[in-house]
Amino acid sequence: MSRIISFNTADKADVVAFLGAAGNLTSDQQRNLGVMRELAQARQRDLDHEGLDWGLSIPDALDHLIAGHASSDAEYAAAAYYTALQLIIDRNGSDPSDLGVYSKPSTFFSLLDDELRRLGVSADLLPHAHLFAGPPDEIPFYIPYPVDGPHIGMWPLAKAKPAADAYRTVLGQMGDGFTYDTQHLIEKLEFEHAEWEFATKNLDWYTQDTIFFSIKG
Repeated sequence: MSRIISFNTADKADVVAFLGAAGNLTSDQQRNLGVMRELAQARQRDLDHEGLDWGLSIPDALDHLIAGHASSDAEYAAAAYYTALQLIIDRNGSDPSDLGVYSKPSTFFSLLDDELRRLGVSADLLPHAHLFAGPPDEIPFYIPYPVDGPHIGMWPLAKAKPAADAYRTVLGQMGDGFTYDTQHLIEKLEFEHAEWEFATKNLDWYTQDTIFFSIKG
């Protein structure tokens, strides 16, 4: 099954601030949480329409995360928790954009890592570890990993331009099977860097620091 990779930018601290914040939310966070609950209910209706039962509803998963735990032992609860977490990211971030559709994204980006590594790109700039990084380490409790997805990745905005520059340097030496997707990734990273650079210099309120990726079927 093909998987869609989409992304947006957000302040990682704003996302983490919701996890375990029940009873201590600001008025702005309360308003955001109200929208998240509506989105969670809409996503649950989609699942119900598809006949999918994860053993934990997305609205309940969202409530668990806000309460500070991910303790359901339902077989597919991890998928509900990651979907709910993605709603928190999306509500705190920019409008999402698509990176692309891949039949086996983890396999493809692992092979791309190998190609970039062969050409001398440093390990901290390789894409796979960022795309499949998982949720922020700062989350104060364990969220189980959904083997079958959806998946969450993170790319520090401060590393977007260094990565794009490194890829562009070796682009002409890459195998033909990688050049199109790498060029596309370069363009996305350069655009996000330009937006981040402008905003950090010109907008006092701007604090976004992370590109968040969502990988789902």
